[in-house]
Amino acid sequence: MVATATLALLAWLLPDFRIESPDGDSPTQIAVTAAIGAGAFGVLSALVWPLLVRALLLVPALVLGALVFFLNGSLLLVALSFTPNGRGEVAPATAVVIAAVMSAASSATSTALAVRDDAAYGRRLARLAGRRRRHAGDPPLPTAPGTVFLQLDGVGHDVLRSALTGRPPAMPTLAGWLGSTHRLTAWRTDWSSQTGASQLAILHGSNHDVPAFRWFEKETGQVMVCNRPSSAAELERRAVARTGSRGLLAADGASRGNLFTGGADQSALVMSVAAQRGKFSRSRSGYFAYFSDPANAVRTAWSFVAEVGREVAESSASRLRRDRPRIKRGGLYPVLRAFATVVERDVAVAAVVGDMLAGRTAVYADLVAYDEVAHHSGPGSRDARKVLSRLDRSVRLIADAARYAPRPYRIVLLSDHGQSGGETFEDAYGTGLRELVRTGCGLPPAGREPGRRARRRTGVEARAAARSALRRPEKGRRAAEEAACEGPPSDPIVLASGNLGLVSFPDIAGRATLEEIARRCPGLLPALTGHPGIGFVLVRSEQRGPLVLGPGGGERELATGRVTGGPDPLARFGAGAAAAVLRADAFPHTADLMVNSAVDPATGAVHAFEEQAGSHGGLGGPQSRPFLLAPAELPLPGQEIVGAESLYRVFCSWLAPARDPGPARPQEAAPRPRRGLSRTSPRP
Repeated sequence: MVATATLALLAWLLPDFRIESPDGDSPTQIAVTAAIGAGAFGVLSALVWPLLVRALLLVPALVLGALVFFLNGSLLLVALSFTPNGRGEVAPATAVVIAAVMSAASSATSTALAVRDDAAYGRRLARLAGRRRRHAGDPPLPTAPGTVFLQLDGVGHDVLRSALTGRPPAMPTLAGWLGSTHRLTAWRTDWSSQTGASQLAILHGSNHDVPAFRWFEKETGQVMVCNRPSSAAELERRAVARTGSRGLLAADGASRGNLFTGGADQSALVMSVAAQRGKFSRSRSGYFAYFSDPANAVRTAWSFVAEVGREVAESSASRLRRDRPRIKRGGLYPVLRAFATVVERDVAVAAVVGDMLAGRTAVYADLVAYDEVAHHSGPGSRDARKVLSRLDRSVRLIADAARYAPRPYRIVLLSDHGQSGGETFEDAYGTGLRELVRTGCGLPPAGREPGRRARRRTGVEARAAARSALRRPEKGRRAAEEAACEGPPSDPIVLASGNLGLVSFPDIAGRATLEEIARRCPGLLPALTGHPGIGFVLVRSEQRGPLVLGPGGGERELATGRVTGGPDPLARFGAGAAAAVLRADAFPHTADLMVNSAVDPATGAVHAFEEQAGSHGGLGGPQSRPFLLAPAELPLPGQEIVGAESLYRVFCSWLAPARDPGPARPQEAAPRPRRGLSRTSPRP
């Protein structure tokens, strides 16, 4: 009835759309024609649409989302051909608009009708997830509880507690769980407090040799970046080889929106398989589950446009308020933010709902919305707090869907790291880390066209996810971080991961020592340790082993714990800092110099070496203190959980009764970027 009324109303409003004869029809005849057109459109959407979407699974995700509108319009044109005596007539462009409005109206009506009808709501969720009917001979439904891990990317423990205990709470669903069904605890990240290191360890049990979000490997001359498909695939391969286990999700698991698969056979929006064409259709199954209902595309498109407008309004308000810290948020960033906070969220949530209705044993999904907004607005900003409220609604939808699953589900929420606010290093001191290093080495400033400022890219993580969704190849393009490798081979390479900087000398084989660096660049270490924005520098000494240098001449020998020459450079970074730095020192690809920014002990503010108002990747402030919100019946260790590898062991103990991960299986070697991008090989 609603679809019929919508079609009749649009025919009255739009000049190039009619559902009556040229001589005019009675209201009854118009209503009959509208009912026939709406009914035919509904039947075609139910029967033909899923087949069309499945046939288009190899189309890039964002392209598929756009094609939805045109294909939906084509179905409407076909539906109108069933009207009597050719009464249905519409221009093709108008058909796209009409189909979108009808899909939205139908979706809104069915949702409204299901508000007080649990059975109707369950049927809708089942249809959206594409659940198949059971047949004779199917295996029995599992009875052991399954587990859904929802990663709220970048949400620190203190941020979450504030959101749950405020009046009113920003996250009412989770606030209702706290103290009743779930308990909240904090855990401590490794030195590299970022998604690549944390998630690799959580899903695969090891983040050995992941010193940062991006780093330079001398033996290959390549820059590894955790969210680049080829790098993610290689990191997953290394972790599997080191642990001998396929991962946390190996037994009937699903990985959604993550950097790594966790050994799951079911994956969608997973970076480590995005570059493997043979597995591409499998990794896109989440898109089929979502776009098989055209109303989803309409709803997501409206939310996408609204999010772009919201970002433009919020950034303008921030400029008017003169918020500090504040970074530039123009260019493509509003679109990238909308992709991360709307498209990725909607597809991941729909995929998780489908996984639960299919009865999968373990599901791990990453919801990245807060992390993306907090990078640009700040972790404590009102913009980021609004995102928490929308994430709460997503969690509530997943929890509601669990009621209709064939097995009980435990919902575990966690974060992979927090975020620390603060002005960027360049804004605070007028110079970037790369310029500071070059000055300390006696080198001129990096070459740049006169009058042209260095290009600052924002939304780097969302940009990588969008490129993957569009299937843009890595080859043939130069990533922003690889531009740091330009110049003579003797020049140092400077990379940044939040407030952690990495300095490498590519022409020195192996890891350069303190003594070698002092001979080559006698002014470099004094320039770094004497700068007020630098907290400490890790370097390897030939005589004293791993050494941490800090302001005021303080030096800490990590092997012995002895502090000489001044105050302990790690004292301001809290308990466990020395152990975290010592562990990273043993990694084969730890940079020649690891530079951590200073931290304000009162506020936890740090200085990012990237263009970020909220950052993570090093030590200092709330970034190293993420949260774990788990059902009260799941056991926790008696002591603080330190390191993501420890969290993996906790999760394995929770899943042990329900699955056996089995032995590791061989994986394809990760595709390497072209040698033309190598620092140590000739450029084409």
